[in-house]
Amino acid sequence: MGKNIASDRLDGVDRTLLRFLQEDGTLSSAALGERLSMTVTPCWRRRKRLEDLGVIRDYQANLDRRKLGFDVLAFAQVRFGNHSASAPDDFEQVILGLPEVLSCHKVTGEADYVLTVLATDLESYGQFVEDVLRRQPGISSIQSSLALREIKAVTRIPVPV
Repeated sequence: MGKNIASDRLDGVDRTLLRFLQEDGTLSSAALGERLSMTVTPCWRRRKRLEDLGVIRDYQANLDRRKLGFDVLAFAQVRFGNHSASAPDDFEQVILGLPEVLSCHKVTGEADYVLTVLATDLESYGQFVEDVLRRQPGISSIQSSLALREIKAVTRIPVPV
């Protein structure tokens, strides 16, 4: 795996701190310091440095999509017919503003983009495809796959020791 400047500047304490925060992002600097056998101020400084380096991007609660009524998880593969026009760039800007799109990746292979999309049911996903995706200029094909069963879904990044 590739390294970058930020990961080269992390010591064992930083890495342990990151693992603790991924397990529980609500930990205060005092609680985190206690787990790391540090006082509050140095612990807060380390956390702040990791935030400033961009290693810690933000904090959030992990929600259960089904309990919030999102029973459909779909993967949409989008292909463009013409890559030289501004259509892909315009598409990316549209996608950035859609809360039901959890992720969008520009990929290699048959598709140009792979989207992870939440919907309340099949009908609402169908509406998303028709009302949003099919209306984007330059798209030549859309292929959808629906999740039948979720085997693993994590957001934690393995932090090397």
